[in-house]
Amino acid sequence: MLGIFSMAEPVTFPKGFLWGSSTAGHQIEGDNVHSQNYARELEEKFAEPSGKACDFWNRWPEDFKLLSELGHQAFRMSVEWSRIEPEEGHHDEEALQHYIEMFEELKKRGIKVFLTLHHFTHPQWFELKGGFERRKNVDLFVRHLEYLVPKISAYVDFWNVINEFNNGDTLKGYEKKANFLVAHARGTAVIRAYSSAPVSTAHALVEWQPENPRDEFDITRTRIRDWIGNEFFFHAIRTGEILFPYRDAEIIPELKGSCDFWSLNYYTRHFVTARKESGTGKRHDCNRLRPIDRDFYLEEFYPEGLIDRLGGLQDLPVHITENGFCCDDDRLRILYLARHLQALAEAIRRGSRIDGYLYWSFLDNYEWASFVPRFGMVSVDFNTFARTPKPTAQFFREVIRNNGFDRDLVLKYLPEFKDWTIYQA
Repeated sequence: MLGIFSMAEPVTFPKGFLWGSSTAGHQIEGDNVHSQNYARELEEKFAEPSGKACDFWNRWPEDFKLLSELGHQAFRMSVEWSRIEPEEGHHDEEALQHYIEMFEELKKRGIKVFLTLHHFTHPQWFELKGGFERRKNVDLFVRHLEYLVPKISAYVDFWNVINEFNNGDTLKGYEKKANFLVAHARGTAVIRAYSSAPVSTAHALVEWQPENPRDEFDITRTRIRDWIGNEFFFHAIRTGEILFPYRDAEIIPELKGSCDFWSLNYYTRHFVTARKESGTGKRHDCNRLRPIDRDFYLEEFYPEGLIDRLGGLQDLPVHITENGFCCDDDRLRILYLARHLQALAEAIRRGSRIDGYLYWSFLDNYEWASFVPRFGMVSVDFNTFARTPKPTAQFFREVIRNNGFDRDLVLKYLPEFKDWTIYQA
């Protein structure tokens, strides 16, 4: 898997294709002290709390300058609700202005803003009320958006109402997903009242496959897992129907058509077995990687999953809003990036309209419980907060400049593959 990278023709993308990178507030800003994640880190005494994270809250001018130098045309970030409304009903105008200054700088640099309004984190006071596990709390989220959106709409080029609420496989989780769908629909309505920019919610696209592809029980469990992880969302946006197992269906009319594009975060595939309560299957040992010194979910490359899944999502334009690899050897990251961009080009040839690609992540960041997994194109010294672009960042800059890449560009960064791992027809 690692030893083969083949290119018969250059990889090219349509004119106007949008290139950039992604981040999330809690993972980079630092001192997000009013969020439920920060409270949990303290309460549970995390070995690695988020702390200052990347200190992006103070160092964003340096980071935006680096974005420009590296040629990025778009940047995905989030506004932390916990900064805007640290106490229920109390708004921090200074924090809001701080975000507006960020947006203004991105606009000056000609960098398009992909804005996420809820990226896993929210105020601790909202969490204590039950968060999104209670349907009535959606009103509080909508109230927040009614305050925020009119003040920032002029700066936003693409909206993500929510990030990745689709994972999980529990009955309780189905109710929470249904509430998130309602929040997405109502949030979209607020946005459309003030903005003509396209709206979506970032979906964690997973290629689920049966551990034993000849076993009917594994196949059936996989179909169910795919529905509750992927297809329920696309179905809800297309029809307005919320449909989960063991739960009465709901019709939410404003859900139908509430995405202007599919916002997809894709990393790898996962296997499903019917013989475990969790349903979690085992990866093939022949494909397993250990790119960092601990077990992690990115244990293989599977770019084919993009080709497969995008074939069923041709009814709307697509933006890849996350795709990336954590590793200690940056050569693996370059290889991962090149192979997944090849897969996107193939999906485009097969009829998908893919309008942009945002790599996860611009910076090495806080990966929710640890600083060990490093996804960034730019390394961060978490003692000094110094930023240093990796070879991947330089490779990506050339990809952006050329709106694609060829064999020679890959070999420039991976010369050890020259004699035996790349062929040219």
